Amino acid sequence: MQPTQYPPLQNETRHAVDTACAAFHLGRKPQTLRTWACFENGPIRPIRLHGRLLWPTAQLKKLLGAA
Repeated sequence: MQPTQYPPLQNETRHAVDTACAAFHLGRKPQTLRTWACFENGPIRPIRLHGRLLWPTAQLKKLLGAA
């Protein structure tokens, strides 16, 4: 099975990305982001939509200096 390929963050056109994509760009494991969401203590806050976590692309870019 091949690893999932994500576009470079500066080319991302979606308003928000899923946890796996955000974790890839941040260099963290998805569980770390879920912990941030649970305790609300991470550098960015997710959007909760129908029980799923979506991470705002603009905040990811700002955090990583790609904005």
